[in-house]
Amino acid sequence: MTETIISILLGIGLAASVGFRVFVPLFGLSLAAHFGMVPLNENWEWIGSNTALITLGIATVVEIAAYLIPWLDHFLDMITIPLATIAGTAVMVSTIANLDPTLTWALAIIAGGGTATAIKASTSSTRLASTGTTAGLANPVISTVETGTSIGLSVLAIFLPILAVIVVVIIFWILLKIFKFFKSKK
Repeated sequence: MTETIISILLGIGLAASVGFRVFVPLFGLSLAAHFGMVPLNENWEWIGSNTALITLGIATVVEIAAYLIPWLDHFLDMITIPLATIAGTAVMVSTIANLDPTLTWALAIIAGGGTATAIKASTSSTRLASTGTTAGLANPVISTVETGTSIGLSVLAIFLPILAVIVVVIIFWILLKIFKFFKSKK
């Protein structure tokens, strides 16, 4: 039972991280699985393979670099909202242990995909507001903070999943405050 709860918390932490950067948590999960630090569902063990590790590592570097380019970050925001939903679902389903497949997929779609999508939509809105108020000059700073948050949250989720979920709740609270602030400025 404890293993199942920890695996769900791990999935939620990684799914939240996906909301900031799609490939950072996938690469982190790949590293952790490769070195035997995180057990995966047997259908998802390929995530720890050398091929997945290299592919996700390259995708991570490209994604981080692309978000530092102000006009490209908006394009990425448009395409990564559905990708974040898929990736959030994938990290959740790959880490859940000892549950019925129906419950696993329901949790993965709702908690994993939903968490990733909510955070991704919020960060996209923040970047849009930044572009409107700073003509995109602050976007690389925001992107750097998002990348750092994704890395930090991924590491927390892998090593301290309970703390990661607490941080996720705090992130949602902060995003709600930011959303209310920008809504009041309209």
